[in-house]
Amino acid sequence: MSAIASVAAITLDCPNPTSLADFYRQALEWELIWSDENSAYLSGDGGSVRIGFQRVDDFKAPEWPKQDVPQQMHIDLSVANLDEAEAALTKLGSTKPDSQPGGDRWRVLLDPVGHPFCITTAA
Repeated sequence: MSAIASVAAITLDCPNPTSLADFYRQALEWELIWSDENSAYLSGDGGSVRIGFQRVDDFKAPEWPKQDVPQQMHIDLSVANLDEAEAALTKLGSTKPDSQPGGDRWRVLLDPVGHPFCITTAA
């Protein structure tokens, strides 16, 4: 049986698409392939994966770990070293919330507009 579809992009709501795309562009070293005032797209891994960012005027950041404003989705990023990756991502503008349920296996960080994402050494 063959797949009905394939993933074209994963898109995150945000208040400023260009700004959030720049955070992920630097973190992933992906290419910005489209940007205007309402959306931006990055492409990586040979063009087979894209991440999009779309403007939402009344954007409300997710609240981690509370669910008053649910996280809705998150991205897991594979890294070689948790401490080094956390330091580099924090320098780019992410923050580390107090709630860290992953122990020494993975960490939760928040991108510059509050979307939770995880870093892990597990491939």
